[in-house]
Amino acid sequence: MSDDVPEGTPPAGGPPEEDAGSTAYVPRRVTTGGSTTGSTTLKAAPPGGQGRRKPRAGRHNSALERRFARMGWIFTAPALVVVLAVTLFPIAFSVAMSLSNVTVSSGGFQLSGVTTDNYSLLLGSARWQHALVFTVLYTVGTVVAELVLGTMIALVLERLSGSRGWMMALLLLPWAMITVVSAQLWAYMYNGIYGVLTALSNGLTGEPRQFLGTPGPAILSMAVADVWKTTPFVAIIVLAGLMMLPTDVVEAARVDGAGSWTAFWRVRLPLLRPALTIAVLFRILQAFGIFDLPFVLTGGGPGDATESLALLGWQVMFTNLDFGPGAAVAASTAALVLVGCLVFLRAFRARVGDEETTA
Repeated sequence: MSDDVPEGTPPAGGPPEEDAGSTAYVPRRVTTGGSTTGSTTLKAAPPGGQGRRKPRAGRHNSALERRFARMGWIFTAPALVVVLAVTLFPIAFSVAMSLSNVTVSSGGFQLSGVTTDNYSLLLGSARWQHALVFTVLYTVGTVVAELVLGTMIALVLERLSGSRGWMMALLLLPWAMITVVSAQLWAYMYNGIYGVLTALSNGLTGEPRQFLGTPGPAILSMAVADVWKTTPFVAIIVLAGLMMLPTDVVEAARVDGAGSWTAFWRVRLPLLRPALTIAVLFRILQAFGIFDLPFVLTGGGPGDATESLALLGWQVMFTNLDFGPGAAVAASTAALVLVGCLVFLRAFRARVGDEETTA
């Protein structure tokens, strides 16, 4: 019996011991000879996995991702075309009109030249300045009120179990109502002759109160109608954020001795900031461009007390037929909304970054 050991045969007693981190002994079948009749022996795989061909999954995955991306663009192309047609094109056309000399005739209007006179007229107008101040203050006041009330309602709904669905359905009724319809409803209630609230104030104070007849009550009455309609929207968003919060964090805070208010203010409220940011952004966009509520309730009056920027642009363009200044009002309003949203997002990110750095 020969002592020669065929090449590739593992030694008796198993594979040789290797240091930690080395490649394990893996036998590999190797065919010798150039024909199909060649002999087959076992040969150890080289250490470190050298010589093995690994599947290129990354290239396959990247190709598949590109294919899905192309399919996504194909499916969303019709919606993007509609958005471009009904949103971006009017904005671009308004900017072009605001920078042009607009000539109105019986056959329509024509744009000629490039000028900034429309914006100069706008910045020097006391009416535009008043509309800007009113719109900013109205936006800040209504958004803050809706945020506070919506958060409180969401906290109440979170504690409900069986009747939460019915309460949410009732809560969404004002939000689902068209703004013109809800504004007309509040106009009936505020009416100085047969309004329900007028009769109620007459019974309480002995004299009927004119809610829409003076500037202060008119602004407050319009804000109440707006808060009544849009608070459910904020409440639903905050409720969704509350339902997504991890319960173990709150339980850990309570184990550490935090009360209900401290756990909400120190733990839950910081975690709710993404949901609150979405609600605030949506409400800023809607409140800054408010048109239908003052149009139905007050018509911008008494005087120009409740005249918003959107209502001012409509009156200048379609009532006075001053298309250039009206387009300047619309373009400046869109620019102010964009700047306001960007500033809010930057402040929110900076606040979150400072808290993460402190933590």
